Amino acid sequence: MAKAIKNPESLLREYHTWLRLERGYSPNTIEGYEMDLDKLREYCTEQGIDPVHMDFDALQNCIYALCKDMQSEASQARLLAGIHSWFRFLLYKDYIEQDPSELLEGPKKSKHLPTVLTLDEINRMMAAIDLSTNEGHRNRAMMEMLYGSGLRVSELVNLQLSRIYLNEHYMLIEGKGSKQRLVPLSPVAEEWFGYWMNERASWPVKPEAKDFAFVNRYGRPMTRAMVFTIVRRLCEEAGITKTVSPHTLRHSFATHLLQNGADLRVIQQLLGHEDLATTEIYTHLNVQDLRQAILNCHPANRS
Repeated sequence: MAKAIKNPESLLREYHTWLRLERGYSPNTIEGYEMDLDKLREYCTEQGIDPVHMDFDALQNCIYALCKDMQSEASQARLLAGIHSWFRFLLYKDYIEQDPSELLEGPKKSKHLPTVLTLDEINRMMAAIDLSTNEGHRNRAMMEMLYGSGLRVSELVNLQLSRIYLNEHYMLIEGKGSKQRLVPLSPVAEEWFGYWMNERASWPVKPEAKDFAFVNRYGRPMTRAMVFTIVRRLCEEAGITKTVSPHTLRHSFATHLLQNGADLRVIQQLLGHEDLATTEIYTHLNVQDLRQAILNCHPANRS
């Protein structure tokens, strides 16, 4: 028999705790799932439906209403993941006896090859950083870590000084699901990080940001949005017309490693991918690579 719910607000707090402690999700994932739940609850309020005890038909109508204006398959799949999580929680905690989301089918996400920068474009981006500004050495150090170590932007802004081991040339990175991994520091990244640390000593760093590797001009931790803005501005100044984000530098890191002979499983470990299939997207080749393979290897092209 399902448990009774006395207080809806306490149920939401219990869901938050379940996501954080029992599921081990990152703050960004938790925030996304709770936003998905807000959309579900808002729809249910409008329709006079209980967001806990929904049947399959009511939930299907809800999904259709919420997804009909979403053009992106990824956005639809993301909403479904959040709703699945809510009903899994309710079932796990015995608030419901059957999960109505169990039979829901989401859109099949089409796989797109990631945008990758060439080495020339990377160099132009780095050269576009104005080192005469107060933020110049900080920005260069951040770009070198994104490209030189393949960090996610969330891993960069949450990077702790106490987890950077310059003598051993490694960083301890906390990735998705609070999973930790050791990531090597390139000599170039170490050099620019050293310049930044010399400047950081004179910045007005707030007590709560003392252990954060990168801070803004007010001495507070950098945000993801700030890093996005910096990357896009550098691309504009470097004359790069591709749609670029901090994650593009991570894609470029992996692709350039693979093109230069690195093993796919090594790249998987560096990126912190659980599944090798996620890393395999970097095995894409451009048309020139394919043409060169035919010219070099096919007997019809022998001299």
